[in-house]
Amino acid sequence: MKTKVTKKSKEKANRLFNKKVTKKTFSKTHQLYVKKLRWEKFSIIFFRIFILVAFLGLWELLTHFEVLDAFFVSSPSRIVKQIVTLAKSGELWYNTWVTLYETLIGFAIATALGYVIAVLLWWNERVRKIFEPYIVVLNSLPKIALGPMIIMWVGAGTNAIVLMCILICIVITTMSMLSAFLSVDEGKVLLLKSMHANKFQILFKLVLPHSMPDFISVLKINVGMSWVGSIMGEYLSSKAGLGYLIVYGGQILKIDLVMAATTVLCILAFGMYYIVSLVERKYRK
Repeated sequence: MKTKVTKKSKEKANRLFNKKVTKKTFSKTHQLYVKKLRWEKFSIIFFRIFILVAFLGLWELLTHFEVLDAFFVSSPSRIVKQIVTLAKSGELWYNTWVTLYETLIGFAIATALGYVIAVLLWWNERVRKIFEPYIVVLNSLPKIALGPMIIMWVGAGTNAIVLMCILICIVITTMSMLSAFLSVDEGKVLLLKSMHANKFQILFKLVLPHSMPDFISVLKINVGMSWVGSIMGEYLSSKAGLGYLIVYGGQILKIDLVMAATTVLCILAFGMYYIVSLVERKYRK
């Protein structure tokens, strides 16, 4: 009578087999090397946390003993109290959602458009040579100078903020991805051409896979730049958002509010960056 082999039993058998193989094939030197790598990873995480805790602790002590004036620099405890107050009143969740929404929309549109534009410029060399100087000039142009025009074009509020975010990220995305596309080994391109591959096949079989690490790097850059864009937009024209809280706190000289909004902003930016890092790890595996 045949026994039914389940998926769980297969996985269990594979794990047992791998353990036996590991014990037999890996030498003590290799095992020590693996332990060293694990310890190094642990030590990096430990020192990251230690530096942050030490910085916050020193900051709290200096303000507590009035070495630093908390009115001008705030303190970790006052920032936490301010965040709790904002959370209880509901202002924290509303303003955080507004800024997060604007940032995610700008991040997604700028990344997608910049990627498509880079593909089009790679596809047509003549078009690339025509528009390349303009792209460089747009990249060097301070986007904040376009603020009044942006408000006139799309109006004040969310549309202006999203457009500011897009303008900041799209040029960087285009230039970075175009550089990645052009860095493909010419010998590999010639090899595909010798096999009668058309440009479409070269793009999808060689250029795009080759540029994936650069694309992930662009995502990491855009995480920071998109937050910069949304906050800059909220500085210019907004009635809600973390940027609005920062501006309002500065106007009424309430540094606790400014630091609380900045802290939430840092947490959100770290969260987005962590998600991109997870995507990078999955891609590498």
